[in-house]
Amino acid sequence: MSTELRRLRNYIDGEFRDAADGRTTEVVNPATGEAYATAPLSGQADVDAAMEAAARAFPAWRDTTPAERQKALLKIADAFEERAEELIAAEVENTGKPIGLTRSEEIPPMVDQIRFFAGAARMLEGRSAGEYMEGMTSIVRREPVGVCAQVAPWNYPMMMAVWKFAPAIAAGNTVVLKPSDTTPASTVLIAEILGSILPKGVFNVITGDRETGRMMVEHSVPAMASITGSVRAGMQVAESASKDLKRVHLELGGKAPVVVFEDTDIAKAVEDISVAGFFNAGQDCTAATRVLVQESIHDEFVAALAKAAAETKTGQPDDEDVLFGPLNNPNQLSQVSGFIDRLPAHAKVEAGGQRVGDKGYFYAPTVVSGLKQDDEIIQKEVFGPVITVQSFSDEEQAVAWANGVEYALASSVWTKDHARAMRMSKALDFGCVWINTHIPLVAEMPHGGFKKSGYGKDLSGYGFEDYTRIKHVMTSLDG
Repeated sequence: MSTELRRLRNYIDGEFRDAADGRTTEVVNPATGEAYATAPLSGQADVDAAMEAAARAFPAWRDTTPAERQKALLKIADAFEERAEELIAAEVENTGKPIGLTRSEEIPPMVDQIRFFAGAARMLEGRSAGEYMEGMTSIVRREPVGVCAQVAPWNYPMMMAVWKFAPAIAAGNTVVLKPSDTTPASTVLIAEILGSILPKGVFNVITGDRETGRMMVEHSVPAMASITGSVRAGMQVAESASKDLKRVHLELGGKAPVVVFEDTDIAKAVEDISVAGFFNAGQDCTAATRVLVQESIHDEFVAALAKAAAETKTGQPDDEDVLFGPLNNPNQLSQVSGFIDRLPAHAKVEAGGQRVGDKGYFYAPTVVSGLKQDDEIIQKEVFGPVITVQSFSDEEQAVAWANGVEYALASSVWTKDHARAMRMSKALDFGCVWINTHIPLVAEMPHGGFKKSGYGKDLSGYGFEDYTRIKHVMTSLDG
């Protein structure tokens, strides 16, 4: 007996629509491996329609006052709270995440982030007016950039949608947002919520694949392209956007080093690092994925971490005892499995290292030791519940190995020595350095990296300013 699949639709110019040519793709629940919905496979006509709607809406939205934009965003935040259970259900179906953790770890920060940008809308300012040439007064204006083409990833589809639309809309821009083709459900629901509050055309959602995203980025209308995704996707976006010199905002991959010195409280560090490494099945650019441990405590630390991994559970969304759910899709399961299958002979799997069950895309929490700096699993992003461990001799070697990858998003240092922590925070070439913790984020602080982790910042006033442009106005005092 077949079950009818739910029908998701694009949201363009204030109404829900199918793809112009009627094409769809199936959307699969990664916890079951079974399709539960169809979504439009948007083509050029759909991209054109969304961009035209955003362009029509831009002048009026640009000219709203900061107070009006703040009021709209505060209403959106309230609506997210009121419809939290619907958002959770959509996100869990999207991703297979645990229901309880989605409720406690995603809804509150999302609401807080929207409210932060609501406040930020009224705080934009240029430098003070002044006379820098005799008889002339100069003023600096901050203005929205225009239409923003935004592409969100599948690891946090709901929260990353917030990180995209909230600063853009707060600054007076209009948006065309595309979720990942594997996780459109919660973004379509977000479109329904925002559509009841914002003028039509200010926020548009189109679903589709990589080709849809390419058409968005290469379209002549957007002034800015913003993507959270893989390094490969970011490079493609940067290349496409360069054809007409669009502004680009890229938040890409990570390979966060976790540097543990011998004076660390091992039990506390293991507890925190295992959660930061395995949460969301390790599908997080900032995950505590690459642990560097001082050699004097290496064996004790590895044994404790392997024990913690063995005690960490993955399973279905309604199981209250699980820390994480499945990998997002069969390709990701294959990628994670491939890293373990290709381990060199000198590596040792201390825990996990295998798929869990035959239903859905679950993978066991895994710890691998005995690795060398040039090993594939050290240099490349796994994006799964896998923590690697290396042994270092001294601070100089720890810094060299920590920085010795192409990513530069996040890192952490674990030590009781304040001076050492300060030296390491200066030496580590990453956009974020946590000390004796790993993974907390707040709306007021910037999130973004260097090197192949991309450029531009999410969250904070810095992220807000990324969605603005600066104009110099000079006026003669002679009338």
